[in-house]
Amino acid sequence: MDPMNIDPEQILDVDAHRKNDNYGKGDFLRRLMWIPGKLLFRILPRFFYGLRNQLLRLYGARIGKEVRIYPSVKIIFPWTLDIGDNVTIGDRVTLYGLGPIRIGAGTMVSQGVHFCAGTHDFAYANLPLLKPEIRIGKAVWICADCFVGPGIEVGDYCILGARSVVVKSIPPLKIAAGNPARPIKDRPIPEKGVYR
Repeated sequence: MDPMNIDPEQILDVDAHRKNDNYGKGDFLRRLMWIPGKLLFRILPRFFYGLRNQLLRLYGARIGKEVRIYPSVKIIFPWTLDIGDNVTIGDRVTLYGLGPIRIGAGTMVSQGVHFCAGTHDFAYANLPLLKPEIRIGKAVWICADCFVGPGIEVGDYCILGARSVVVKSIPPLKIAAGNPARPIKDRPIPEKGVYR
């Protein structure tokens, strides 16, 4: 196929894309209601984790016990979040939850990580919105500035290296890194106790 003979509208129909019905009326109303919640979420001091968790629950998020979410975390739709017990979500993390984002108990999400649970179906010229779920297992460590794409499942006890781009699911007990991220070795089971 000669790219010079393709009609651009066949590839991307901008007018049709702008008319896509990606969100229902209920979503639009919830987005409006989240505006003051988002502001309150950001201005609460860092150590007010419990109040931030309660606020997210008020907006439909499922948040476990002893969860620490920093005030600089950017949350698009809190009602798509399901976060297990003892999870930490660090500074400047983006939870772009167009689709569900599920994070297992004991997981640590380092600063600057970006979860993107949304994409577009490029098989159609109007690029309809898709909302594939992201599922993170328990006791996972997602290192700084990592990107986790839509539809990804990361198995229990994995480590995702700093600045990795995760576009394929990772099985349990793996250390994965790179762009695109791939398993580079097995994760050893950590020793019990505290290193000093």
